[in-house]
Amino acid sequence: MKIDMSVGLWQIGRVMIAVVALVLVALATAAPSPAVASPERNFAAGLSASERRTFETYMSARRFYNLTLDEFWDEVSEKRAARRKKRAADQAITAKDYAKGFPPDYTGPKLSADLAKRWAKFQEAQAEKKPPREPLPGVDDFLAHAREQFGFVPERIAEREFKRRYAREALRVGLTKEQVVRVYALETSGLGTADMVAGIHPITKKGTPISTAIGYAQLLSANSTSELVKHGPGFIARLKDMAARARTEDARKKYQRKAQILTRMLAVSKSVPNEWSRHQALGRTAKGYGIHAINIDGDIGPWLQVLKLLGLKELADKRGKTRLSGAEIELMNLAGPATGLEMMTPAGRAATTPNFFERGAYGRNTIVRGKTGAELLKALDERMDTNVKNDGAVLFAQVFDEVAAEMARD
Repeated sequence: MKIDMSVGLWQIGRVMIAVVALVLVALATAAPSPAVASPERNFAAGLSASERRTFETYMSARRFYNLTLDEFWDEVSEKRAARRKKRAADQAITAKDYAKGFPPDYTGPKLSADLAKRWAKFQEAQAEKKPPREPLPGVDDFLAHAREQFGFVPERIAEREFKRRYAREALRVGLTKEQVVRVYALETSGLGTADMVAGIHPITKKGTPISTAIGYAQLLSANSTSELVKHGPGFIARLKDMAARARTEDARKKYQRKAQILTRMLAVSKSVPNEWSRHQALGRTAKGYGIHAINIDGDIGPWLQVLKLLGLKELADKRGKTRLSGAEIELMNLAGPATGLEMMTPAGRAATTPNFFERGAYGRNTIVRGKTGAELLKALDERMDTNVKNDGAVLFAQVFDEVAAEMARD
């Protein structure tokens, strides 16, 4: 048999798996299978003989469908590892370096509506028996850990003033209104507050946290640690300078105390190796959550989040991409800095999005699924176009214009 090598390896494997699956499905329908794994076996035990055969056939097909998914994602991982080696060797990346297509859809036998409903209800009952997952922390948790671990209470300021400080910092370091406001519009739906946590509606405050992402740029707790390691000494020096120039004793003491607390936070951040995985681990501890609260502070928060965005721009500058749109910055924010830049290359724009995201992230993030790199960039732009019309984004744009005019007069 001649094999078309332009076909993904996972697709070749899928054909082989399908042949085996047909054989095993036939066996499943021929006789009751004692090998159906629990809780499937427990559910099947309560079915009639006819229903059991249908259910076991379905589960066999689903198991082999899952194998085809594994085949696909294995190839994605192998291709990604190969691209890393080529980049390290300064070799060009072409279309052949990407897996083709998307995760396969399930096309096997289905359960009847009634049987599917009963199976779903059974699974829900089984899930209820498991210990509930530890809830993700929210703003109150970050504030509590900041107070307990560092004696830190972030200075809360009005949203308009937070936006003013954010805009001034952004313009000072060379970011544009378009870049910052459009990232804000996508990350927060154009409604975000300084203390907005992912999963919580910024206006109604309803919902539950789905990650530690916080603020206008939605930094994760690990981001806060990483940025503090990079910029903490500069922040501390800046706070000390503000203390020296303070006009009142209360202001002087306030800035001095922030500098002292940030010095302790920096020491904790530097107590682990300067690696993303270690920052992630620290970010899941009480101290990491306490550090994360600096995003809410009226002085430190704007500095931290703006410099995170600036870091993306600076990396792009080094790679020769000197003019970034808001959507391109967001692509780097969403997929990771280096991966986002890769998606902007001709080969990356044509490649499908599974090549750029981990399996779980691809499944969770609806905006990335079923697209090429170019289509994802377009989708980000379109969502930004919608969200910049929302109240928070409109106000942010107005504030940027006001601050730009003030800076021009200075």
